[in-house]
Amino acid sequence: VQLQASGGGLVQTGGSLRLSCAVSGFTLGYYAIGWFRQVSGKEREGVSCLSSSDGNTFYGESVKGRFTISSDNAKSMVYLQMNSLKPEDTAVYYCAADWGPLEELPDDMDYWGKGTLVTVSS
Repeated sequence: VQLQASGGGLVQTGGSLRLSCAVSGFTLGYYAIGWFRQVSGKEREGVSCLSSSDGNTFYGESVKGRFTISSDNAKSMVYLQMNSLKPEDTAVYYCAADWGPLEELPDDMDYWGKGTLVTVSS
């Protein structure tokens, strides 16, 4: 199982970015994919997850209404569209995967990729 996040960068407050997560080594439709973020010295935060098998999506309170998770199973890609970005969204963003459907945004997942840095300037 491999995951690779990309698409991070520097953006101004109010701007948008789309993160991509390329997955390989497993069938996306049977797994849940999550986006997490972490600021150095702080606890990791669950941002969003997509339960591929049933299509359910979950979002952290701080990103609801601004971020949207989606997937393209044929391309084995998962995306995180981030709009109305705020300086507090600055973090390293990771995508992760776990087997089966989810019923809520998890604190952890079994498989992790390397992160991509998102910096939102004020």
